[in-house]
Amino acid sequence: MNDLTSYLFKTNAFRVCEENKPFWYTSGKIGPYFVNGQFLYGSEDDANKLLKYIDDELENVSKDKIPQDIFAKVLYQYENNITYSTVINSLVYYIKANIPVDEIDYVSGGERRDWYFSNIVAYLLRKPHITIYKDLSAVVSSYNFSKNEIVSKLEKKNVLHVADLLNQASSYLRAWIPAIENIDGKILWSACVIDRNDGGTEKLVEVGVKPYALINIDLELFDRALNLGIINETQLNMLKDFKKDQFNTMRNFLIEHPEFLENALNSDEKSSKRAKLCIESDLYNLKN
Repeated sequence: MNDLTSYLFKTNAFRVCEENKPFWYTSGKIGPYFVNGQFLYGSEDDANKLLKYIDDELENVSKDKIPQDIFAKVLYQYENNITYSTVINSLVYYIKANIPVDEIDYVSGGERRDWYFSNIVAYLLRKPHITIYKDLSAVVSSYNFSKNEIVSKLEKKNVLHVADLLNQASSYLRAWIPAIENIDGKILWSACVIDRNDGGTEKLVEVGVKPYALINIDLELFDRALNLGIINETQLNMLKDFKKDQFNTMRNFLIEHPEFLENALNSDEKSSKRAKLCIESDLYNLKN
């Protein structure tokens, strides 16, 4: 587990902010860390290159050919990048230890970042793979992606969905679960590389999906990071406070550091836009 913790930080899959410099999120809120699970593909640069490749494929290649092309990329990375192969091997071992593999009929992954992990997991488990697109269409591939076809019927088969990151399970509820149900299948298990512990686990349980995560963003992870010398005591305390009460921790920070909003408004375009959203929507109830 220490290897996985160090990989989280080495690849920037988990980034902790400097003291008194929380990150701006797209929502207009702020927080002390960012999670980019796809960076465990090997590095931020490797992950971005694959994402660009996927976007090009989605624009120019037929849906039944895309899975085979992406699999060739991830298989090469698995065979040549120690970070990625360690993560994948750990995930496969974890799945085998917790889920009855003989009961899994298919492994699925949703557009786009799930494909960094679901394809190669299907290959190593020797299970056919379902590539789910955002329009809810699906392509079934043989475990080695030599055969690929658009599918309309699964005949009540059991599916393990593999994802890069679990937040609040919105993609599952909005797209992945309905897509599989539309073709008469059932997602019974979810295995994600990283669980942010932001409520997604509970939502999956409510709809009958058993959730599993290789890495959890929790207090135990923060303590391991401190022991490895990756973060300091100040960062540790900030992370723990945020985990206990996200809203009030960041609201109190903004009250105690009024210059933070002012500096963001006069900063780069992205930060300025998010700061304006925070103020105009009064996301931290600062007007009272």
